[in-house]
Amino acid sequence: MRTVVGSVLLAALAVGCTPAPEEPAAGQPAAGGKPGSALSAVDELTVKGRAPKTGYDRSRFGSPWADTDSNSCGTRDDILARDLERVRTEGDCKVASGLLAPDPYTGKDITFERGRSKVDIDHVVALSDAWQKGAQQWKPGKRIAFANDPLNLRAVEASVNRSKRDGDTATWLPPAKAARCSYVATQVAVKRKYGLWVTSAERDAMRRVLGGCPEQRLPEGDAPTMAPPRFRAD
Repeated sequence: MRTVVGSVLLAALAVGCTPAPEEPAAGQPAAGGKPGSALSAVDELTVKGRAPKTGYDRSRFGSPWADTDSNSCGTRDDILARDLERVRTEGDCKVASGLLAPDPYTGKDITFERGRSKVDIDHVVALSDAWQKGAQQWKPGKRIAFANDPLNLRAVEASVNRSKRDGDTATWLPPAKAARCSYVATQVAVKRKYGLWVTSAERDAMRRVLGGCPEQRLPEGDAPTMAPPRFRAD
């Protein structure tokens, strides 16, 4: 399990990130973007209205933190082992403690202790948001894969994650501006990968954020784009 997680972590660290963006002052959504950039990929997303939340339940996406990669470890522990430093495990999988340095949404260092955790695993594209933008039409297997896809998962500070709820780019962004380009690029990548649509307000918000960092690329493989090592938490 450590070998698998280690390779994913190395892949994550290899992805470049931009510093805190300066968003377009006029408040208008940026258009265009160079081929291969996250900004360019926004235009590949289908734009539709948000569907009703009717029928949504967490169980629609399978049992939480299934072992979808068959490494005998649940997804939650895989992500903790990938994203934390100074990891101490109990047995082969269970992460007992570690350090989130820094938290990608606030720029603060957060200590993780199992049972007294201040760390959550965030679905960058929330399950409920996905449900309202195409996932209710999927077969169960695809929903389980989505809920456990490392591309869409990050260890983050718990209270900030819970304030997000099922927000999309139009309604919620990380408090630390330095995190926003990589965060939105990951949302674009996930929605493109799974064929989820965006609302017009969401598309415009994606363009505004990524217009401040037009060189920002989409994350590759299973690795989310990571926060830059030096944070300006504002």
